[in-house]
Amino acid sequence: MGTDLVVIGAGPAGLAASLAAAARGVRVTLVDAGTEPGGQFYRQPSAGLRARHPEALHHRWRTWTRLRDGLAASTVRVLTDHHVWCVESTSDGFVVHALLGPEQEQPVAVHATTLLLATGGYETVLPFPGWTLPGVVTAGGAQALLKGALVVPGGTAVVAGTGPLLLPVATGLAAAGVLVATVVESTGLGHLTRHGTSLAGMLPEAARYAARLLRHRVPFLAGHTVVRAHGDDRLTGVTVAALDAHGRVRSRTERHLPCDTLAVSHGMLPHTDLAETLGCRLDGLTVAVDDQQRTDVPGVWAAGETTGIGGAPLALAEGHVAGRSVAAHLHGTPFDPAPAALASRARLRKAADALRRAYAPPARWTDQVTDHTVVCRCEEVTAGEIRAAVGLGAADTRSVKLLTRAGMGWCQGRMCGPAIAGLAGCELTPVRRPFARPVPLGVLAAQHPGPPPPQSEEGSS
Repeated sequence: MGTDLVVIGAGPAGLAASLAAAARGVRVTLVDAGTEPGGQFYRQPSAGLRARHPEALHHRWRTWTRLRDGLAASTVRVLTDHHVWCVESTSDGFVVHALLGPEQEQPVAVHATTLLLATGGYETVLPFPGWTLPGVVTAGGAQALLKGALVVPGGTAVVAGTGPLLLPVATGLAAAGVLVATVVESTGLGHLTRHGTSLAGMLPEAARYAARLLRHRVPFLAGHTVVRAHGDDRLTGVTVAALDAHGRVRSRTERHLPCDTLAVSHGMLPHTDLAETLGCRLDGLTVAVDDQQRTDVPGVWAAGETTGIGGAPLALAEGHVAGRSVAAHLHGTPFDPAPAALASRARLRKAADALRRAYAPPARWTDQVTDHTVVCRCEEVTAGEIRAAVGLGAADTRSVKLLTRAGMGWCQGRMCGPAIAGLAGCELTPVRRPFARPVPLGVLAAQHPGPPPPQSEEGSS
């Protein structure tokens, strides 16, 4: 199947880009791994669950309904349950390779003249003693369970880490009937106050979340962190402690909080696997783009979290700009961005930069990671083994991987990469991988079949 534009990712950026391009006569195919469009931010409960008030799970429901209705009325071809594992560049465009359905075994290829990457981001996971216990989940995972399956992870929860995601997760769980014992934010109020001017535009939304937390009587601990999760077969509680100005745990401030769920988050990282495979230039950990959202690879655009974590409103603005740019490129017409989208993008990028400066994991978080703490869950590599590798001369994550196998498992270091870098005392750098997800060997063999085996004399007679 062929098309003018393939958009990979049906979250806010991908939806906005698809609609903007299709409205200008571009044949668009929207590809996503989910069963329905919307991505993580607009995740919807299955129709079989018959949710009577799904809007209660979202705080930008009107925006979603506009996108959903616009997509239904457009010419965009939507391919869900398509798990993209590779994109090939060809002489006349690109070939997007995907695996179909939940089993991810049946291959499919989509041919396109141009490509837009809206692959989103994933949560930063930092280990601590007890973090592998059942009952410890990422904050985004808890939110996905609630939005997509109408399921709560437990009865009593602590929401911890750092960043703006903690507030919607805590309010969502509380509204669903979970007793949220505490929200534990590692960033201190004094540090946030110093960024008050830059974050002023986000204060109304933060105030709304704060009001909901007050309504549910949820305590908020700023300048604190989880130092240990307790339990044998599953989580029974956590120990939290106050942090000093340097990110170190203050002595004699530890307290125990009983709970059966810990939802923890330390920010997000961009998905850049496909961009790296195509050879797109990266700016640190993000895909570098120009003012039209174009990468340095001809025919490839990028928008949303893959170009920098900034939230749904910024992703929508970037997607709209990218969609118009693709249409102008394909039609040979001048780029005609909507002034409101450009203004919104500039304003929201400044806010996103301020958020990154305001929220960061505690500077000394590795001090609390004991040698027996598992860091790479796939290969069961402990912090002690990683520290031993550093003692042998490993100065980067690749060297640690060669000495310990940390990062060689199913996730290929996506989950443990930040922790390995932190323990090794090195910068987290992108790792170029040939595939964006595991692929059956049979699929790979079918892509490039070799020559037939030579026949014997008996077979050729």
